[in-house]
Amino acid sequence: MSLPAGSTIGIIGGGQLGRMLAAAAARLGYRTVVLEPQPDCPAAQVANRQITAAYDDQTAHAELTAASAVVTYEFENVPVAAANALASTAPVYPPARALEVAQDRVTEKTFLNSIGIPTADFRPVGNDSDLTAALKAFAGNGVLKTRRMGYDGKGQRVFRNMEAGGFAGTFEAMGSVPLVLEAFVPFEREISVIAARGIDGAVAAYDPAENVHRHGILHSSTVPAGISAETAAAAQAAAKTILSALDYVGVIGVEFFVLADGSLLANEIAPRVHNSGHWTEAACVVSQFDQHIRAIAGLPLGSPSRHSNCMMENLIGDDVSRVAELLGEPDLMLHLYGKAEARPGRKMGHFTRISRRA
Repeated sequence: MSLPAGSTIGIIGGGQLGRMLAAAAARLGYRTVVLEPQPDCPAAQVANRQITAAYDDQTAHAELTAASAVVTYEFENVPVAAANALASTAPVYPPARALEVAQDRVTEKTFLNSIGIPTADFRPVGNDSDLTAALKAFAGNGVLKTRRMGYDGKGQRVFRNMEAGGFAGTFEAMGSVPLVLEAFVPFEREISVIAARGIDGAVAAYDPAENVHRHGILHSSTVPAGISAETAAAAQAAAKTILSALDYVGVIGVEFFVLADGSLLANEIAPRVHNSGHWTEAACVVSQFDQHIRAIAGLPLGSPSRHSNCMMENLIGDDVSRVAELLGEPDLMLHLYGKAEARPGRKMGHFTRISRRA
């Protein structure tokens, strides 16, 4: 049974993704309440109400579920225990199991491998001795990452052609938290698939986007990606396998490395709407945000087909000063996030250039 029009959807997180979810909910006739500790956050500017409290505030959780027919979230670091507690009072989508898998890189890769989806080789690292052994196994090369909480290139250190030894103090320098060393992947390009699964189990997957990162932050997403039809189909099939294995409801982002032979290695999953899916706003009738609201509200999923080719680019920090220039271009959709201060590395908005498909 679908959520009646006029119902309220709770959103944990008040950043730009929450903002775009709230706008999509309004288009479909729903009200929204946002839980976010920062007053006047981007999402609150378009939502009906904000609960200003910490994400783990139990009183705020009770207030959120009392006001909401269903609860969702815009970021994957919602505490699993909190998601389970919320789910005892109101439906929470995506399910807590998806958070549990995505929040730990070792858990995530182990899960992906267990359902037949290959990843880069990896080794858990709990101290400097573990790092030495892992680098020896990977011929002195690899990317050392925190197992939890890293994003946009944060919490990472790259090793190239290093002898396996002499790394005393590295574990402490990384915060003395659980780490993982991932082997280098000789990839030709990076792609991602945005896909959705409804309460009824129906699945819809968008075309893969080819992504370019700068300084660990997504710079651009281009559709169509420069890959074969077979590789695109394999990426979409892998995303559908993940959705089914997690009994997922909502939109997910799945990132892949594409190797020279067209084969794929999964990089990571994001149990939420995803930056590399922003292009769907301009190039599809049903965006990833509309799709997520449809899924969690029990509505039929929309078509993921696109009417245009496109390139989405993030506006990072002072890039936002380009707004007047960009608005002078034809066939360009601009989306600003309502953030008052531009800072280095901060996502201030994005734009998408479209061109009609041949």
